[in-house]
This record gives sequence, C-alpha cells and structure tokens, in this order.
Amino acid sequence: MIRKGTNEDIDTILKITQACAIDMVSKNIHQWNSKYPNRTAFENDVTRTELFVLEEETIIGCVVISTHMDAEYQSISWLTPNQNNLYIHRLAIHPNYQGNGFARKLMDFAEKLAVTKKFHSIRLDTFSKNLKNQKFYELRGYKKLGSIYFPNQSEHPFYCYEFVL
Repeated sequence: MIRKGTNEDIDTILKITQACAIDMVSKNIHQWNSKYPNRTAFENDVTRTELFVLEEETIIGCVVISTHMDAEYQSISWLTPNQNNLYIHRLAIHPNYQGNGFARKLMDFAEKLAVTKKFHSIRLDTFSKNLKNQKFYELRGYKKLGSIYFPNQSEHPFYCYEFVL
C-alpha cells in the first residue's frame, strides 16, 4: 500500500535511508551521508504533503513527489518548459526489500499520478556513481540531460533525467 507520509513516519524513514546509505557505501557509492537525507527535509516534505510511504505490514520505502523545482536544476536544458512538472526525490527501499520490484511500484505510482494530474513531465536526479539507479530510470524511458552538483553530498555529479508524459 502507498499512502501519504506523516511526521510519525519520519523516524522509520530515517532508519530506512540510513540503512540505504550504509548499503551504498559498502558498494562504494557515496550518495547519501549523515547530512542528507535528514529529518528537516522529510518534515518539509510532510508539510508540503509530498512524502509517500510504501507499506508491506511495515514501512519499507518512501518517495517524495514534488512540484517544486530546486535551484540546482535551473542550469539543465529540460525537454519541456519549466512549468507543470513533477520532481522525484529521496526514493528509498530498505536494503532487506530491494530487488523485489518495490522501487518500480513507487515509480509506477508517481507516473500514474503525473498522468492523472496532467503534468508535462517527471524530473529527477541520481548519483553518477550509482549505475543501478541510472539503468533503472533509463529502462523506464527517462532521458539523461545533464549534471548538477550537491557539494554537501559528494564531489561527484548527479545526473538529471526527464520523462516526458
């Protein structure tokens, strides 16, 4: 089941993202760290009603589906105008549940929501060293358009993708 996330879910979500960070570091993917993602980001997501959680008896994953374009995205030559777009952030599935199609369920949910609400496209970024994520999005039809940097997370770039609806 996918539902809106609440402030009461944040402790569980932080445990999931911390487990994901540890798992990624073990694979030499330094995408998330002690600074990101953090409680404040998820609290803001709840306030804006943009946080969704995936439950299978307990919360096993989350995704943020936002209409807000981060300043870092301004430099990208997007395929569609900068209006009426959705942005995906902080997609996470607990490592114990990865490889079972749960990330696909969250993206299916986001894409269906975007179509239903008549958005022009879905935009996101993923870490340049996370080849698994890049393949995941590319197989879904997302087009890689450029690179941005988040210095608090990594010296390496993040690749921006867009899926035109």
